[in-house]
Amino acid sequence: MGKTILVVEDNELNLRLFCDLLNAHGYSAHPVRDGRDALAKARAVSPDLIIMDIQLPHVSGLDLIGQMKADPILRAIPIMAVTAYAGKGDEEQIRAAGAEAYVSKPISVIRFIESVAAFA
Repeated sequence: MGKTILVVEDNELNLRLFCDLLNAHGYSAHPVRDGRDALAKARAVSPDLIIMDIQLPHVSGLDLIGQMKADPILRAIPIMAVTAYAGKGDEEQIRAAGAEAYVSKPISVIRFIESVAAFA
């Protein structure tokens, strides 16, 4: 397997889709369904890229991005935010939180893989 990618996504279908796409393109995907587990899993796996859903139960993806960028162990790992909420100003808010990339749902498979390849 190639580079390691942590996928933080609460929707089971999206999680499976992202992981299947990544695995099919030679990446090693590590799923996280509950955002509350994301920091510990990121520290344990040391991924080359983190794919972060913004709308998560229990904790906001924006808050998780901020926590990861404030963590000396995790701050250098690029984060690609994926969200269904693609309203005006959302991308700026997500990038301001520290995400290096932004992809809106529903995803374009080609754009998704191109975005991943740019960082991992």
